[in-house]
Amino acid sequence: MKQIRIDKAWKILFERHKIIQNVHKKGIFVIQAKEIESVKPARLMVNFEHSSHLPKVFKENNLSILPISRTSYAIGVFNVYNQLNYNSRLKPIPVDFPSEIITTIQPTNLYSKSAALHCAYLTGMMERVLGEEVYPTISGRMVTEEFEFGIRTKKGFTILQNKNSLINIDGYESQNQFMIIDAKNETVDDFLIKRLYYSYRFWQRKTPKSVIPVFFTYSNDIFSFFIYEFEDSNYYNSLRLIEQKDFVIAQEGIELDDIIEIFNTSHIVREPEIPFPQADSFTRIVDLLGQLVENNLSRDQITLNYDFSQRQTGYYTSAGMYLGLIEKYKGENKRVMFRLTKAGREIMGLKTREKFLELSKCILAHEPFKLVLAEYFDKGAPPAKSCVVELMKNYPLYNVHKESTYFRRASTVMGWVNWILQLPETY
Repeated sequence: MKQIRIDKAWKILFERHKIIQNVHKKGIFVIQAKEIESVKPARLMVNFEHSSHLPKVFKENNLSILPISRTSYAIGVFNVYNQLNYNSRLKPIPVDFPSEIITTIQPTNLYSKSAALHCAYLTGMMERVLGEEVYPTISGRMVTEEFEFGIRTKKGFTILQNKNSLINIDGYESQNQFMIIDAKNETVDDFLIKRLYYSYRFWQRKTPKSVIPVFFTYSNDIFSFFIYEFEDSNYYNSLRLIEQKDFVIAQEGIELDDIIEIFNTSHIVREPEIPFPQADSFTRIVDLLGQLVENNLSRDQITLNYDFSQRQTGYYTSAGMYLGLIEKYKGENKRVMFRLTKAGREIMGLKTREKFLELSKCILAHEPFKLVLAEYFDKGAPPAKSCVVELMKNYPLYNVHKESTYFRRASTVMGWVNWILQLPETY
């Protein structure tokens, strides 16, 4: 079968089964895995862990999809995602890594979800979250039992039946509590509630202990725990945030003097013939570099596996190339692939302090960013975007000519400089 992209495959299915008309008429449409398989393997067509991953036809019609058994999926105007808002004012709690005992996990190489979770357990983060001694007890795939639940829709809510869906979760048990964790090794904008909710309903029946749903991210060397509760166990959208707890492996901190020294000693490089970056979040660039530590990735793999849209994938891979940390090459079947450069791999293998100072050097080696940081230091406050644009115009930027383009790129310059200045506050 000729390879069909997911967007096109779903468009075919929507037309074939008149899905939009059926949703308008009945509220939901249930599609079977074998019907999806007639166009493209179902495993590639139904796992959208972030709203940015939804196919175009879903986004255009405010639709989402949920598994309701191992072989069937409900499509409707469901609210299936939970927005994630990081508390940037939260100072991470430093914890010690038992390096005198543990040699098979390195705090400088936690670029997989399992490694980050193992490290969180070994350093006592789980115990601090639950307030009790904790033991890892479950991990991997399981099958839910049958249960009914309500879910929010555009017109109020509807009732769905779930039977024997797959769940994949990690669990940690204490004397009185059982914590289920959905983990990501990146910063995300939202997450699919289903992974926590289906696991929550399953384990509620299996243990008399309080089941604590937690969403966990490991990003930019910070371990973030979002501790939730379901206020109504029968209602999918009753998830409520109780608390966010952040941790970091104890280390020598980053001071403003470190940033000033880098500013004073950085050497300017010639602007590369690569589009000037349009990637406002430097945190997301660090996440992408971390993903590439583990594996070389194609554009589609980055888009599908992480919280990136196709456009963002292009912007952020290009930004990494601009800094000399990512390069692209032709892989099998001439597919474009991305990997870390030698410099990128060396930097990502450093301890937190050294890594982020080296990344700051990479940014400030480009004069537009150094000029804006100089303005910060001179004025003691962030410059206006119009001022940033004027500073950028003092230096020739590759393929940037229009005034509107300068203003869009100015957001990236301000975002990266802010990331540098926030390092002493965070680490």
